[in-house]
Amino acid sequence: MKLNELKPNEGARSVSKRIGRGLGSGTGKTAGKGSKGQNSRSGGGVAIGFEGGQTPFFKRMPKRGFTNFTRKEYAIVNLEDLNSFEDGATVDPAAMKKAGLYKKDLDGVKVLGRGRLEKKLTIKADKFSQSALKAIEEAGGKAEVL
Repeated sequence: MKLNELKPNEGARSVSKRIGRGLGSGTGKTAGKGSKGQNSRSGGGVAIGFEGGQTPFFKRMPKRGFTNFTRKEYAIVNLEDLNSFEDGATVDPAAMKKAGLYKKDLDGVKVLGRGRLEKKLTIKADKFSQSALKAIEEAGGKAEVL
């Protein structure tokens, strides 16, 4: 079998119906849209959710809450995860990502104080929790805010 001999399975592909191509085609004149009315016009039809003038369902439902469009979301890294680095290393967001401590690039990296830090590290991140700052300094390391 060669690449030029490949064919789709029987019935997998069908020829599209050519509408509006003369009276003898079976779908000529009005092209299967009937005569007159909103749906027969070019660009015709109603919007998604339109209910014939009745108040649409999404407007009848109660609205709750608020979405802050300026919210910043940080990738979370815990102190216990940083023990995988060498003693005395400088750890920045790129190194954390390479080590697989977080996957998605968000608005920055925040270090939280869960677990114990057993190595002396210089950690660079966008934010630190108070407990993380305290634990890093107790371990003899340094925290730098980017």
